[in-house]
Amino acid sequence: MFAFHDHIGYKVMLFLLLIPFALRAQDKQNMFNPVTTSVTSLSIAPDARGGGMGDVGAATEADVNSQYWNPAKYPFCVGRAGVAISYTPWLRKLVNDINLANVAGFYRIGDYSAISASLRYFSLGEVSLGWDDSGAGALDGMTINPYEFAIDAGYSRMLSDYFSMAVAMRFIFSDITYDYEDGSSPGKAFAADIAMYYNNYLMIGNRECGIAAGLNINNIGSKINYGADDRSEFIPTNLRLGLNLTIPFDEYNRFSIAADANKLLVPTFPVDENGKPYTDSDPELYKRYYDISPIAGIFKSFSDAPNGFKEELQEIQWSVGAEYSYNDRFFVRLGYHDEHENKGNRKYITAGAGFKMSVFSLDASYVFSTAQSNPLDQTMRFTLGFDLDGIKDLFSTRRR
Repeated sequence: MFAFHDHIGYKVMLFLLLIPFALRAQDKQNMFNPVTTSVTSLSIAPDARGGGMGDVGAATEADVNSQYWNPAKYPFCVGRAGVAISYTPWLRKLVNDINLANVAGFYRIGDYSAISASLRYFSLGEVSLGWDDSGAGALDGMTINPYEFAIDAGYSRMLSDYFSMAVAMRFIFSDITYDYEDGSSPGKAFAADIAMYYNNYLMIGNRECGIAAGLNINNIGSKINYGADDRSEFIPTNLRLGLNLTIPFDEYNRFSIAADANKLLVPTFPVDENGKPYTDSDPELYKRYYDISPIAGIFKSFSDAPNGFKEELQEIQWSVGAEYSYNDRFFVRLGYHDEHENKGNRKYITAGAGFKMSVFSLDASYVFSTAQSNPLDQTMRFTLGFDLDGIKDLFSTRRR
């Protein structure tokens, strides 16, 4: 439980919860300049498979949760249709009532295309607002339940035997404010994803190995406003690039290694001569930043870092993951995620495991933080998936 005395204080605390800042030495404070966005829950990996591989998924083997990582993978799914439910108890080192739930599903149309959809719900638990600044006690005992959700639908199609593309549309709703005297209200936004996937085979020695590449630009869309002022904030538009190599050892054993690179396509907040972000100390520069359109912000994000190209490279997050599969039934996963210390310092090792039957699959993953005081430490994810073809076959067999 937290007490917040005004709308601004609550939003600041919420931001600190959603984007964990590592404790840095005093001489490095001026170098810390992360790219900030609203609705940061859209950047949380929802499923246990990708989460167990260091948050990798742009080019990994297609599965029911591809909607988040790369919806262009769906036409390459082995099954005809599937549904998965994922649950993540979030930031357990800080609080015990923040959770992320996600439902994803797909249906292949013929042999070359698929439709897909997902719904994510991010709950920030119960928050006590406490007393207002006047001491009148107008907010005394008042509690709110802030939350965010996003619902999307996508269409993907194979353009050749090895290449596919996808588009997805998303509605975003963020109710992290309370409608009190400042006139705040829930924020709404619309966004789109554009994705590509290439999947082929190559010979390494006498083994036919799978090689894949993926690209996903997601959350291209409007900015979001919470009503208390005319300032609209950027949503987390993101560029994800990935590679995957799958090596079969024999009929039953298979090993995959994958890597992703991510960059937020959002302008960096300007800083002053001391390296600290501008606020109302320079109203004109402050206003100029918030007047940037979402599309202009995408292009600006490649060249606006205060320290030039070196800092632009620091904005790239790297992930690498591996997966061992036995008979396509049992899975063991390991991964590592790295974010530069000046851009958030989220560094962690992940581990996961799963098993799959003809009807359902169950996966779990765990995060081990390698950065000091990282609230991501000890985060777990769980995913339960259902193969609708398997369920159909099961009922058909029983009828016979």
